Amino acid sequence: MSGHNKWSTIKHKKAKTDEKRGKEFTKIAKEITIAVRTGGGGDPEMNSKLKLAVQKAKSVNMPNDNIARAIKKGTGDMEGDALEEIIYEGYATAGVAVMLEIATDNRNRTASEVRHYFSKYGGNLGENGCVAWMFKRVGTISIAKEDLKVDEEEFMLQVLDMGAEDIKDDDDYFEVITLPEHLMEVKEALEKEGYKLEDVDIVLSPENTVEINDETVAAKVIKLIDLLEDHDDVQRVYTNMSISDEIMDKL
Repeated sequence: MSGHNKWSTIKHKKAKTDEKRGKEFTKIAKEITIAVRTGGGGDPEMNSKLKLAVQKAKSVNMPNDNIARAIKKGTGDMEGDALEEIIYEGYATAGVAVMLEIATDNRNRTASEVRHYFSKYGGNLGENGCVAWMFKRVGTISIAKEDLKVDEEEFMLQVLDMGAEDIKDDDDYFEVITLPEHLMEVKEALEKEGYKLEDVDIVLSPENTVEINDETVAAKVIKLIDLLEDHDDVQRVYTNMSISDEIMDKL
């Protein structure tokens, strides 16, 4: 079982607050549209990427009309922006690796704005591949510890039998890790057992982390991440930063 990371827990809780904003709906709508275009059409039962995006939309109470419009934009049945899906890579201060998933209708504008954010907070936007090797794509399922139906050791054995790869301890949550292609299979097995799933996603997970032990440096990196996450064209932000409990509590 992997150890926990305080920053991971804070991000999880922060996301639950951010999801209440209309901007979150916009980002999920983009994700749905791109999933239709790249994942195999507008039927969620035939397109696992779309199915996951629709489930995410419903988990934050996104209206069905919004979901339907996003699917129609993907199929071409409704006019929409010509979205381009891009990965940006770079470094924040202290050598923290940063990966960005972008959905934009203007590559030059987005690149200019993101580069400005990096420069302003002591980082730099890099070339393709400069940090990608530090991350791997995995499926994640978050379950609150209070919702466990068995003890922790038995739960770990259960999910491994279901096809999971690992479990991470994130304070109040367990994060079940799967191969991307096994995510839906493990998700459905957990639901069949009656578990309440807090979050289901496919993400980029760092292979190794950079420990931040300086409060000023940590604050600078977090400010950069907050700005990037708030950008309209940035769908996801991933880093290999690990912040100690002591510093995280101060921040």
